[in-house]
Formats: sequence, C-alpha cells, structure tokens
Amino acid sequence: MFKTSNSNLWQKEEKFREDFVGLTSDGASWLVERGIQLVGIDYLSIARYDETVKVHQTLLLENKVVILEGLNLAKVEPGIYQLICLPLKLENREAAPARAVLIPL
Repeated sequence: MFKTSNSNLWQKEEKFREDFVGLTSDGASWLVERGIQLVGIDYLSIARYDETVKVHQTLLLENKVVILEGLNLAKVEPGIYQLICLPLKLENREAAPARAVLIPL
C-alpha cells in the first residue's frame, strides 16, 4: 500500500487532479520484478496521469498484479497490517468496487 501526499486530497472537496502521485511504468516494472502480487494507492489511479495505460498493462494485463485504487489512507498510520479486501463478484469485468479493511498486526 502506498500512502502518499494524495491522502491529503481526500480531506478537501476538490475536483479531479491530474498532478496526483502515481507509479511510473518503470515503477510498475520494478514491482513486477520483485514478485509483488498486489499494490494499492491512495488516489483514483495507481498510475501517474500521463502513464495510465502502460502501468495498468504492465501490472494487471501482463502480470496479473491486483490493483487497489481509491483507498482512503488519510487516517492510517505507517505499520504492518492485514488487508482484507472483498470485491463484488462481477463476471467478465477487469475491475469491481470493493470494501478494503486494514487490521493492525
């Protein structure tokens, strides 16, 4: 899970921002090379605004890395957690809304 300065955006009532923090295609490749199977971020996309297609292609489409986007981590302190994520079961879809819960360990 990446908690970034994006977490501050959840506290404000603002329109969509194109300058949010996200992964680059190099960052996505780095995660894949290390065997990461799930990645989450505290804004509406895991990828930087200008690299959305390439990052999603590298993570999800080519390497089946699960992506959690739109996480509100504003009140989550750094630490070790158990993640429980319950997505809606939708057929023939690459994405679904989910309830994600972090339990401190």
